[in-house]
Order: sequence, then structure tokens, then C-alpha cells
Amino acid sequence: MLDMFNPLLRRGNANGTCTKETCTYIWSVYGYQPSLAATILFLLLFFFSGLTYIYQGYRTKTWFFTIAMTLGCFSEVLGYVAKMLLWQDPFSDAGFKMSVTLLTFAPAFYAAGIYYTLKHICLTFSVELSRVRPIWYTRVFITCDVISILLQASGGVVASISWNKFILDIGDDIMITGLATQVITLVVFGALAAEYGEKVYKHQHQLNHATVELRNSKMFKLFLMALWVAYFGILIRCCYRVAELCRGWGGQNYIMRNQALFIGLDSMPVAIASIVLNIWHPGWCFPKQALESDATETSRSEPEKGGSGESSVEEVSQV
Repeated sequence: MLDMFNPLLRRGNANGTCTKETCTYIWSVYGYQPSLAATILFLLLFFFSGLTYIYQGYRTKTWFFTIAMTLGCFSEVLGYVAKMLLWQDPFSDAGFKMSVTLLTFAPAFYAAGIYYTLKHICLTFSVELSRVRPIWYTRVFITCDVISILLQASGGVVASISWNKFILDIGDDIMITGLATQVITLVVFGALAAEYGEKVYKHQHQLNHATVELRNSKMFKLFLMALWVAYFGILIRCCYRVAELCRGWGGQNYIMRNQALFIGLDSMPVAIASIVLNIWHPGWCFPKQALESDATETSRSEPEKGGSGESSVEEVSQV
């Protein structure tokens, strides 16, 4: 009867009766002892990136973007703290659960920050060229992001209280659904952003005259490039995690048990996404005076798309 209440029956007990004193790390869930050097490196990268986002947020008043990116950074930090626990003991139950949970959720916060910038990019170039009102990019994509997080969290809860393989598989399927939702959301977002970029290129004469200086600045152009780099980093990582989870949690999962794949397709892409948006932070590209002039332009053009424009004017003052 006690087994019914044993958390993560299959996953937590995949180590069986093994401990670091009785078994080699090959028999652990991951099948390897995390690299201490890589773990410390990424822990420090995300820690200092998070501190930098806090400082940049304070200086630029980019509150939503700052909260999203900071949550992503410090979720990653805690995830690598869990990796430290697994380095000390590859059979650590706490280390395994923390790493699976935190390193799965963290990139969703980065995605939210990326989604939020598209609204301001549309306001900078031209509202009329956007397929939908810019505010809806924020509402729809961040809502989808939250749904993906909830699916991943609920899947983890179901798996953690499972007492047989059937329930465990349900939990796995929910987690995969959450990650797949995140991938689909990212793909749709990228398609809409690319379509908007094509319209901007073809309709130069329709661009917002109030933001000519901003649009022609080197910093703004580098920011757009950095945003695409961050976007593809998060997308690559999410696709990797879907493929990883689809193979289950046993010894047959060569993707999960390959540390080089984890570093190359999870740690590196997310770290790059975090750092490039530190360097080319949207707060430096959307100065208050540019946003205020852009807001004025938006208030005139938004009603033509069926809205009052008041919400966009109010929200554009912060990234």
C-alpha cells in the first residue's frame, strides 16, 4: 500500500534500490553524472543574466519583459542547482524532480518575453500592416504560453502521484501536450512575425513616420536580429524536449541519457537566448520618447482596425 503514495513511482524509483555507494551512475535515470564544469558555467550565466535583467528593467521601466525574463533566468538557476545535486548523487530524487520540473518550465518565460515585443515592433513600423491589432499578439500568445505551462505542470503532478504505468503514461502525455503546445505557439508566432516582416519590406512607404530615426538606428536593427536568435534558440530547445519526452523514461531513451545533446540542444540555446537579449535589450531600443510618439500614432490608426486604440496607448509606455 505504501507504494501507492510513493511520488514518481516509475521515475523516482527508476533507480530501484541503487545509491551512489552501491551502483554506478550508468544505472541512474539520466544515465550520466552531470558535468560539474558545465553545470557551474550555466548556473553562473543564468544567475548574472537574471541580475542584469533586473538592473535593465529598473533603468528602462520594462516591467513585463523584466519579470518574464527574470523568472526564466532564476528558474534555470534552480534547475542547475538541481543538476549540482545530481552531480553529488546521480540517484538524488530531489535533484531529479527539480531538474525535470524547472528546466522544463523555464523557457516558457523567455517565450513570453519574446511574444510581448512583437506588439511594440508593430507599433514601431506600422499598425496597418499587422494582420491583427498589436495588443492581440500579447493577449493570444501569452495566453497560449500560460496554457502550455499549466499543461506541463499538471502532467508533472499526475505523474508524481501515479501508482501504475497507466496513470504514469497519462502524466507523460499531458506533459508532452504542454510542450507540443509551446512548440506550435512558437511556430505560429514565427510565421506571423515573418509575414509581418515581409509586409514591412514591401510597403516601406506605409511605415510610421514618427519612428524613422528609431527604425534606422543600428541598435534597433541589432535588437531585431537578437530577437530572432533568441526565438530560434527557444524553439530548438522545445523541439528537443518534445523528442526527449516522447521516448519515455527508461534506459531506451538515448536522447535523455546523452549529456552532450542536453548541453547542445537545451543549455546552449537557452543561454544564448538569454544573453543576446541582455546585450540588445528592448529597453534600449524602445526609449520612452519614441514610444510616446509611437503611441500617438497608434491612437490615430488603431480605431481604423475596429478598436478605440486606448488600450494600446496605455500599454505601449512600457515594454
